[in-house]
Amino acid sequence: MSWKTLNDYFMIDYNNKVFSPISNTENGETSNETVFVYKQTGNILTSEYSGGKIMKGHLIGLVNEKGEIDMRYHQVNQKGELMTGICHSIPEILANGKIRLHKTWQWTSGDQSRGESIIEEK
Repeated sequence: MSWKTLNDYFMIDYNNKVFSPISNTENGETSNETVFVYKQTGNILTSEYSGGKIMKGHLIGLVNEKGEIDMRYHQVNQKGELMTGICHSIPEILANGKIRLHKTWQWTSGDQSRGESIIEEK
């Protein structure tokens, strides 16, 4: 009998993948200058990110068997504000094998507004 690791249950492995936004709604702070470095252990995903309007940010999330991610994030922007939010990401595998994530998010700080963005593996 062989044992499976947690990673054997997930279709997409985000570990060490680097992403940048290709689109975002106006109320978002990420831009094509923002770089996300994803780390994954089992179904736990983390990332550090920065660039553009964001001085430093972190996210933590859970990946399900479809590769979808439910996450929470916090970041400090160039105005010196601490911003927080929630996000759900749905993956798309592109023809070149790279991952594109379709994100729906909401600020849990500031104006509590919602938005959508797309990030793509570099």
